[in-house]
Amino acid sequence: MRIVIAEDDALLREGLALLLRAEGLEVVATADSPAPFLAAIEEHRPDVAIVDVRMPPSHTDEGIVAAVEARRRQPGLAVLVLSAYVEQAFATELLADGAHRVGYLLKERVGRVEEFLGALRRVADGGTAIDPEVVAQLMSRSRPGGALERLSPRERDVLALMAEGLGNAAIADKLVVTEGAVHKHIRSIFAKLDLAPDDRADRRVTAVLRYLEAGWKPYGSSRR
Repeated sequence: MRIVIAEDDALLREGLALLLRAEGLEVVATADSPAPFLAAIEEHRPDVAIVDVRMPPSHTDEGIVAAVEARRRQPGLAVLVLSAYVEQAFATELLADGAHRVGYLLKERVGRVEEFLGALRRVADGGTAIDPEVVAQLMSRSRPGGALERLSPRERDVLALMAEGLGNAAIADKLVVTEGAVHKHIRSIFAKLDLAPDDRADRRVTAVLRYLEAGWKPYGSSRR
């Protein structure tokens, strides 16, 4: 796996590079701002880009803008975005094109090495990985109305875990049910959200996007 890192915090940038290299992954370039990051993408054609949301010069959305541009220049590039805070507009914008190979993690997740590496590999393999805390905060407001009200509480639990990027087996383990039961719930979710099998968009990603936009609470939020 070939990786480019874009992070303006030198300590975190070098720490990430050391961590990934220790795991046998190839960090081909690091950058501290959007311009050298995009140049590195052009030069090295990596498999994955790890990008900070807030970068120079204004430390607002430069990282997201650069990530979108990197994917335009290299279609199919996997992007894992890191942020110190949950920023709803950026999270939904990142997924707005129905993207695969996208992740959004809080920086604190990097310290949980196995979780961080698992998310990185999931994104590189074509999936999505949204930090559980990101999902929890995005879903802290419940907004009634729309197709999601058709879902049962269990189906909402399944959809929340889908938003974190979990596959059917992991969802089954989390909910202590069979994979068959999860599969039935997902089929029901697709039907209730009017996501037909012949839709050109990925139904799993589209369902997650509708979930993020609607503001349902995540699995476990009412149980804490």
